[in-house]
Amino acid sequence: MRFALMIEPQQGLTYAEQLEVARLTERLGFDGFFRSDHYGSFPGPADQPTTDAWAVLAGIARETSTIRMGTLVSPVTFRHPGSFAKVVATVDEMSGGRVEVGVGAGWNEPEHAELGLEFAEIKKRADLMEDELAILHGLWEEPDAWSFDGHQVHVRSASFHPKPVQRPHPPIIVGGEGSPRSLRLAARYADEYNMSSSSPEQCAEAFARLDAECRKIGRDPSTVRRSAMVGVLIGADETEVDRRVHDQVAMFGSSAADSVAWMAERRSRWLIGTPDQARAMAARFAAAGVERVMLQDFLPRDLAMIELAASALIGRV
Repeated sequence: MRFALMIEPQQGLTYAEQLEVARLTERLGFDGFFRSDHYGSFPGPADQPTTDAWAVLAGIARETSTIRMGTLVSPVTFRHPGSFAKVVATVDEMSGGRVEVGVGAGWNEPEHAELGLEFAEIKKRADLMEDELAILHGLWEEPDAWSFDGHQVHVRSASFHPKPVQRPHPPIIVGGEGSPRSLRLAARYADEYNMSSSSPEQCAEAFARLDAECRKIGRDPSTVRRSAMVGVLIGADETEVDRRVHDQVAMFGSSAADSVAWMAERRSRWLIGTPDQARAMAARFAAAGVERVMLQDFLPRDLAMIELAASALIGRV
């Protein structure tokens, strides 16, 4: 099993702090460095500084050399699909071909309203996401003069240069919780399907349905990689675990009295506990068909926990 680190920089992290984490993941041997793509500050205080995901990744691309990088996930509501194709291709060139791109329909309405971004009902957003996936493939793979008529976006006689460094295109990740449409889109367009907020059992059930969707269109199911975004909270011993749980609960804005219930609700789908407990949970995800775990780190300033996660998990599950 492979492990990548995924952080939530909208909690106030500066570019310098994100670069420090990216360099650390590179040094520790993680499979990749991923970040969320949000403009609103949450969870926790709503007034923290936020940064643009792809501007940050462009900077990190020039200041690292081996780590793969990307978003989990970029909402189609934030950027026009054609412009997004150009941004990703540019960062792919800047990184020497190390970019992976997660695509989603968007979900957090307040951060759209704050920036004047349209937040349509889910069917319209999903239609736009389907257009985006088709356009990414078309602009990156098709010859000049490619045209396309989608649900909402229309392309005429495209000339797209340069193409991405990675051929035929940077890996495309479709994320979700196993909804029928997300699985259909992944079967048709994605290189990887990423489950979020899900237990190993939920992952296994969704992957079985993904297999069925692939077979419906004549695609070999094994050509779609399977991953899961999994919360991580690891301590060297129970005392350290308790301290990090306290820090995590406080960051989410809950009281210490809520910590037992908070942790109990997440034990079925997070890597929580000592290294042995974390490895046991990771093994359950592996048995469910997960090939790569994106460790969702809500305490990214706690660099010691990142180092502990690397030593506890990489090469040991």
